[in-house]
Amino acid sequence: MTSLLFEIALIGILGIGSQWVAWKYRLPAIVVMSITGLLAGPIFGVIDPAEDFGDLFSPVISAAVAIILFEGSLNLSFQELRGVGRPIFRISTIGAFVAWVLGSLTAHYIAGLSWAVAFVIGGLFTVTGPTVIMPLLRQAKLNPRPAKILKWEGIIVDPIGALLAVFAFEIITFLTAENPDVTQLIFFFIASVFAVLLGWACGRGLGYVFETGHIPEFLKSPAVVVVVIFCFTLADIIMHETGLLSVTAMGITLANIGIGSISDMRHFKENISVLLISTIFIMLTASLERETLLEIFSPNIICYVLLMMFAVRPLSIFLSTIKTSLTFNEKLLVGWIAPRGIVALTVSGYFAEILLDAGYEDAKILTALTFALVISTVVAHGFSIGWLAKKLNLSSEGKPGALIIGSNPFTVRLAKSLQDMNIPVIVVDSSWEHLSLARNAGVPFYHGDMLSEQTEHILDTIPYDYLLAITDDHAYNSLVCTTFTPEYGRTNVFKVSPYTYFKDGYSSGIVSKVGGRILFDKKFSLEDLLEKVEAGYVFRQTTLTQKYGLEQYLQDKDDSTVFLYLVKPSGVLKFFSEEMRTVPSAGDTIVSLTPPIKEQEKIKARLKGD
Repeated sequence: MTSLLFEIALIGILGIGSQWVAWKYRLPAIVVMSITGLLAGPIFGVIDPAEDFGDLFSPVISAAVAIILFEGSLNLSFQELRGVGRPIFRISTIGAFVAWVLGSLTAHYIAGLSWAVAFVIGGLFTVTGPTVIMPLLRQAKLNPRPAKILKWEGIIVDPIGALLAVFAFEIITFLTAENPDVTQLIFFFIASVFAVLLGWACGRGLGYVFETGHIPEFLKSPAVVVVVIFCFTLADIIMHETGLLSVTAMGITLANIGIGSISDMRHFKENISVLLISTIFIMLTASLERETLLEIFSPNIICYVLLMMFAVRPLSIFLSTIKTSLTFNEKLLVGWIAPRGIVALTVSGYFAEILLDAGYEDAKILTALTFALVISTVVAHGFSIGWLAKKLNLSSEGKPGALIIGSNPFTVRLAKSLQDMNIPVIVVDSSWEHLSLARNAGVPFYHGDMLSEQTEHILDTIPYDYLLAITDDHAYNSLVCTTFTPEYGRTNVFKVSPYTYFKDGYSSGIVSKVGGRILFDKKFSLEDLLEKVEAGYVFRQTTLTQKYGLEQYLQDKDDSTVFLYLVKPSGVLKFFSEEMRTVPSAGDTIVSLTPPIKEQEKIKARLKGD
């Protein structure tokens, strides 16, 4: 028997390892984690977290779910609702109600559950949740509108679905009691309102102490974690499952009161959320029993799952979005994507116990029913979201693009060369006058400050994998790179020194560590690059072959040539830098800024020919 400490370490390794495998081989992370958990748990019996953790299992899962849901709601800024507010509201209200009714009818007539159990589980299965939606959205580069709708729905409906299940149980208890007492129903609604107010108060309180400096910077993130768990626990003690509603309200409040340190908290919470999702999914799937896995193959459960996926979900979306701005393709995508996750698994286990205690024997199949729906939707939607989005023209996935900060003669020519290679590119600058170069060249551009909150909500950055800060303000370049490193990754954020006298600054080891890798070569500043463009240097494409390889190419190049980037036959884009490890090979196209010697020789040859 392994020690509990070793099991905790193993769960962490399996969870993060699954995330890495999913990233490395472009697989749905949720699917990889589910398979890993099943292999480690019921199939090979390496771990059994539910048994080994004992009484700690449920509290650990609940606290993790609270933090994950809060982290998701921390991204719900009301400014995102521009253009999609009405569809989100209707999906979260009318859509959830329709899904509850249709899901309950399906559970009763197809799965064979009693009306009482059917309406409880029908309410619970309206949820999707950030534990499954966020990894899918990270994997599939959806267009902003469907991505926002799926994100908001997953986070808002998560507590609503749990509350619908609680509400259904309270109604059933009230209707089947020998002496019905309406006070319990009234208490349920009061507890739900209290949970929202508690979350709002905690959010406002944290915002106040943060902005007034009552909490130092190094304690802000730990304080948030503690308050989230306290907020969840207090609401949950008063009425089970209202804690989810409370932390959601808290996150939305913090996201919309405009405090300066919200972005730092968001990055910290996102890192914790990834760790928790990885470990909790392993724990839940590893805790399932083999009998449960076999039970999900019964005909009534299979039919129930298929109807939930192919009938109930699409109908609830299409009916709730009538006369909204959503296109048919957007409705089709949103109507298909509805993976269930951690909340459905944990809450169904809770209701299975209390329904069995209340005398509903059919509740014993709830665990198998829930897992069947969870694993089916996770696998089906995880593997199909990218493919379906492309088929419906709702995907931004394609060649990796570049977002260039700063409009000047060099960056516009660089953007034009990328555009000629069919690589997505956009130039961002706060000066309308500077952007005239991009406008005249026909290069996509955005007028605004990259660091402003307005740009964050308006500019679609999904198509761009690289960020290049190439302005004449060195401090601004470093600040932009530092700000966007968590989003783009440390290896995909670059900067260029504005002036030649900064070259020595790089070698000091101080400036180079402040956000962003050095683009191209540290000996070339923006000043140098602009001089070369003015001197007539050209952006030349050279494709390496088996006969004309890298060695021959380097011999032929002029010493003043600047290697800019290379594009592999697969479409992969790599920018040259001193830290670049990719070695160009046959089939790669190298783009460089080259002296116009060859062009001048061609012109002279033509003149002689004339």
